[in-house]
Amino acid sequence: MADKYVDIDTLKYMLYDVHNLEELLTRERFQDHDKESLDLFIDATKSFADKELFPYIKEMDEKPAYHKDGKVFVHDQVKKMMEEGGDLGVISGPFDYEDGGMQIPLLAQTASNYILDAANNHLPGYAGLTQGAAELIIHFASQALKDTYVPHMLSGRWGGTMCLTEPQAGSSLSDIVTKATPTENGHYHISGQKIFISGGDNQFSENIVHLLLARIEGAPKGTKGISLFIVPKNRPDGKGGLVPNDVTTVADFQKMGQRGYCTTHLGFGDAGDCEGYLVGEANKGLSYMFLMMNAARIGVGRGASAIASAAYQASLQYANERPQGRKLTSDGTKDINEKQALIVEHPDVRRMLLLQKAVVEGSMSLVMLASKYYDLENTASSPEEKKKYNTLLEMIIPVVKTYPSEAGSYAVNNGLQILGGYGFCSDFILQQYYRDIRISAIYEGTTGIQSQDLLGRKLTMGNGEGAQLLMAEMMETIQAAGQIDALKGYAKVLGDKLQLTQKILGELMPFAMKGDYERFLADATIFMEFFSLVIIGWTWLDIGVNAKQTLINGNGNYSDEFYESKLETLEYFFAYEMPKTISQAEILMHPSTVTIKKEKEYIV
Repeated sequence: MADKYVDIDTLKYMLYDVHNLEELLTRERFQDHDKESLDLFIDATKSFADKELFPYIKEMDEKPAYHKDGKVFVHDQVKKMMEEGGDLGVISGPFDYEDGGMQIPLLAQTASNYILDAANNHLPGYAGLTQGAAELIIHFASQALKDTYVPHMLSGRWGGTMCLTEPQAGSSLSDIVTKATPTENGHYHISGQKIFISGGDNQFSENIVHLLLARIEGAPKGTKGISLFIVPKNRPDGKGGLVPNDVTTVADFQKMGQRGYCTTHLGFGDAGDCEGYLVGEANKGLSYMFLMMNAARIGVGRGASAIASAAYQASLQYANERPQGRKLTSDGTKDINEKQALIVEHPDVRRMLLLQKAVVEGSMSLVMLASKYYDLENTASSPEEKKKYNTLLEMIIPVVKTYPSEAGSYAVNNGLQILGGYGFCSDFILQQYYRDIRISAIYEGTTGIQSQDLLGRKLTMGNGEGAQLLMAEMMETIQAAGQIDALKGYAKVLGDKLQLTQKILGELMPFAMKGDYERFLADATIFMEFFSLVIIGWTWLDIGVNAKQTLINGNGNYSDEFYESKLETLEYFFAYEMPKTISQAEILMHPSTVTIKKEKEYIV
């Protein structure tokens, strides 16, 4: 095991210096908090993670969740995560005081949860899904349902899930068939099955509150006929107790990674006695669910970046401890009489470490930017300000979810490579991080779905208004960097990439305008790769501006080496990652339609 899983100085630097959390604290919603109180919260989270999460990550992989006799059994630390984490505020943090919350900015909560994800990515999902389910109830359910469920969920005594996916439907929610039949008593009888339900059962929670999508009999076909229901594992009996609610745990999926985070197959109403309680209005369930999706996708991106962080720290420690080979002399040979060099001295290893650092810290900053936009939208003082930050968040959210997931997996793969043969062995943690992070590109909408959302919806939103707003934000950073001699070259590169983006869109948009959407979206995933590099280039240029200005002014909270390391990683990203956009642009503007199915099939 590595000694370290996250660079807490970098995390706080991103939080306070790059994204200026203290500016958010001037808003009325957050006025009870200050830097000192939030620092205590983050430090308490770190202490909790050090003690109750990080020491158990390998054990949770080696002793995964399992199904037996209709129940799912999970590691004992799940109980610690829910109960002690609940006391700490990892579930209730962002909610209103009146709902039992702490009114902490999502930006601060994101930093806290990043620590938990990096320490042990098998555990925070139990609390995170409970938080998401509680948020849906708070926003859309009746006061009676709020009073019944929310306090127990925020305390961690009861868990929560999102039940969307069905065996025959997969990601196509328009095809779900779980049925809700109204009764004279005001509730509904629920019948159907849901699969891939994270945190769907465990032996420690008194109750699991499922937020479930179903169709009321006679509802319209497709997504317009989907409603949202609270379906508890055990329903309140009206006397202060609980009785079984005919929710059956059919199985627990055994997975390649995140094996301590249970993923269940649930049956509802097999005995005809499953009660569900309508949330909000009938047939609006999907719109309710998707109002919570931005926070969920921030959470996936955060988790992927955090896993990559832990992998980076492990491979960095190994590179600084492992002697192997010797540095080349001036004539291109090796002096066998010299002692072996640490592998951190070899340029190829340094390249892989810089890759990891660039992905981890660039994606960390992007996730925090999205959280800040979320806070600014929800504390806006005018409709115009609310629309601005909602639009900016919508524009970047597909990248926030996708880049840390895809590039994070690539980064962890490079970390494993640094360990060589040991990286492939279960004695070392890299192989586990490689398996754990792989699910991130599938959670909350696959990379393909996110890519189609980016190109097909977000960049065309409001006749390109969102794209113009985002590019205006990027231009502010480019202009600031252009005022600093050492950053002018990077500013020009990013400006050129914005022009290249416009050129690509100029080639693709005519397909959409004439209704050829299959051709328009055929290479959406390639566009996501291209645009993600542009966005992360922006985050790195923003970090570079802050680091360089701090060095010039001499007013930093960290050593000069700390800021210089950010500038060196900025250089790496622009030298090694940004040039990949050239080949991606060539693919995007190539006339080939080879991936589109023809009348005669050639993939056999």
